[in-house]
Amino acid sequence: MAQYLLSLHTGEGPDRPQPSPEQMQAFMQRIDDLESDMRAEGVFVFTGGLHGPDAAKVVRPADGGGAHVVTDGPFVESKEHLAGFYVVEAADLDAALEWARKVVDVVGQAIEVRPFHASRGA
Repeated sequence: MAQYLLSLHTGEGPDRPQPSPEQMQAFMQRIDDLESDMRAEGVFVFTGGLHGPDAAKVVRPADGGGAHVVTDGPFVESKEHLAGFYVVEAADLDAALEWARKVVDVVGQAIEVRPFHASRGA
């Protein structure tokens, strides 16, 4: 079994519609149902939602060695940013893509699927 990152990228700004409390409750129920299905099928490894890019910090090597340089993020300027992700364990890419389709059905946005390199200790 291989592990795959299913990542959700989203935008920010005043044009982005805000859900009502009822819509958010229904959305979170769909997320809970999806994650229950993932656990029941044994593919769920880890999930996480991230704060917006304004909360990011970037650590860079200092020129000529010495102390690192820490700046406010994000790492790159973009209209979209990584908002959250799932790490799933699937038999192959096709199985991971099927889970990505289920995530798309719940969140209503594109999901990027990327395999992890095999661990050296595995």
